[in-house]
Amino acid sequence: MGRVDPSPLGSAAAVLSGWGRAAASRGELSRPASTVALAEMVQEFAANGERLIARGLGRSYGDAAQGGGQKVLDMTGLDAVLEFDPATGVLRAEAGLSIDALLRSCVPAGWFVPVTPGTRQVTLGGAVAADVHGKNHHRDGSFGQHVRALSLCTPSGVVRLGRVEREALFWSTVGGMGLTGVVSEVEVQLTPIESAYLRVDTDRAVNLEAAMAMLAEGDDRYRYSVAWIDCLSSGSSFGRSVLTRGAHAVAGELEGKLAAKPLAYAPRAPAKIPFAPPVTPLNSLSARLLNELWYRKAPRHKEGEIQTIGTFFHPLDGVGSWNLLYGPRGFTQYQLVVPFGAEDTIRAVIETLQQRHLPSFLGVLKRFGAADPAPLSFPRPGWTLALDLPLGRPGLPEALDALDALVLEAGGRVYLAKDGRLSPVLMEAMYPRLAEWRRVATSADPDGVFSSDLATRLHLRPTERDGPR
Repeated sequence: MGRVDPSPLGSAAAVLSGWGRAAASRGELSRPASTVALAEMVQEFAANGERLIARGLGRSYGDAAQGGGQKVLDMTGLDAVLEFDPATGVLRAEAGLSIDALLRSCVPAGWFVPVTPGTRQVTLGGAVAADVHGKNHHRDGSFGQHVRALSLCTPSGVVRLGRVEREALFWSTVGGMGLTGVVSEVEVQLTPIESAYLRVDTDRAVNLEAAMAMLAEGDDRYRYSVAWIDCLSSGSSFGRSVLTRGAHAVAGELEGKLAAKPLAYAPRAPAKIPFAPPVTPLNSLSARLLNELWYRKAPRHKEGEIQTIGTFFHPLDGVGSWNLLYGPRGFTQYQLVVPFGAEDTIRAVIETLQQRHLPSFLGVLKRFGAADPAPLSFPRPGWTLALDLPLGRPGLPEALDALDALVLEAGGRVYLAKDGRLSPVLMEAMYPRLAEWRRVATSADPDGVFSSDLATRLHLRPTERDGPR
C-alpha cells in the first residue's frame, strides 16, 4: 500500500504503509528487473551508506516492509519460476513470485503450497521473511519447515543457504523480517494433491470452551482447522464459534463437472472497494448483526462439503482492498500465541476488549504444533488468536498494552508481521532468542545495511539505537 511519486533517478519517492494502512513513511522505491540487477543494487546502496529493505505485496499489517528515509526494493518484478520437477514437487523460483501465481501453475499439475496464510497475495520472499503459518500448523508447521534452500543478497554478494549449508543464517533469515539480507530465490517442497478442492466439515460451538475442546480433539483427524469466534458474544454463549476443518479432497470424492476436471483452478477476480469510506461502516452495531448472521448461517454440523481452495483458505481475497473498510485511520491486527495450558488467557484477552468497549470485529483461533529452529519465528506449541481492531478508537492503545501484559505473563508473544506498536522491551521479553538472532544477523550484515521502520522501532539491531547512518 502506498503512493508513489515519479523521480528522474530510476527510483521513486514513495509513501508506504502496511495492510493496516497506519504509520506510513516515505522512502525511495526501486524495482530491480533481474536477480543480477538486485545484487548490484544491494551492493551499490550498501557502498553508498544507504539502508534498505525488501518489499513484496505489502501484506504485512504493520511497518515491516517500509523504511522512512531509506531505500525500499520492490521485489514483485522478480517472479519467475526457475525450475519445477513435476515428479517430486520441488520448485525453485524468484522471491517475488506470489502464492497466487504459484497456485495457478502448480495446482493444475497436482501440487499445492505446503503452507498458505489467509491470503494468497503474498510473495515467496515474504512467506520466508515472516515464516508464515496456516490452518495446518498443528500438522505441517510453518513455511520455513518446507524450504529447502535460499539465495540471499548481502552487501558482500549472493550466498546460498540451506538446512546444512550456512544453517544458522538460513534459520535467522526464516522469520527474520528481511533484516539479514534480500531473499532472491526460494527452493521449496510442494504438497501433492489429487484435486483443487477441499472436503470440509463445519460445526457450531456454543461457546469458547466447546470450540477449544473440538479443535483439540480434531488435531489427529484434520489436516486443516480453524475457528471463527464471535468476540461480541457473552454469558453462556461467550466465544461462540464456527469451526471449519478439512483436508484435500481426493479425485474419487468429486462428482459431476468437478470429477471431470478435478484439478481445474481459476479463482474469481475479487470485487473491488474503490476507496476508503470517510467513516468506517464497521461499528459495534454492524458487527453484532454480521456476527449473528454468520453464526446462524453456519450449519450446526455438516460433514464432507466440497469447497474450493479460495473459499476455504482465502475467503477475504474475494474482496479486493477489504482493508479500506476500516476507514481512513486503518486498523491493527493483534495476533498472539500462548502455550497450551494458558487457555484462560484467550478468554481474558477477549473479555478485556469487551470490558473496554473495543471488541474485535474478526476473531480467528487456531492451534500451533512444534516450532521450527528459527529464532524469530512466531509459532510455538499453543493457541493463536488473531483480532482485527479499528485504529483511532478511544482507549485502544491502553487496551493493547493490557493485552501485551496478559500475553507476556502467559509466556506468549505477538506476531511481528502483524505488529505496528510493540515496544523494544517487550520484544526482548517475548522473543528470548533475540540475542542469538542478532549475533547471526550482525555477522552477515555488520554495517546494519538492512533496516525497516519495524527494526528501528524495536531496536532489532544494535545500530538501530543510533538513528540514521
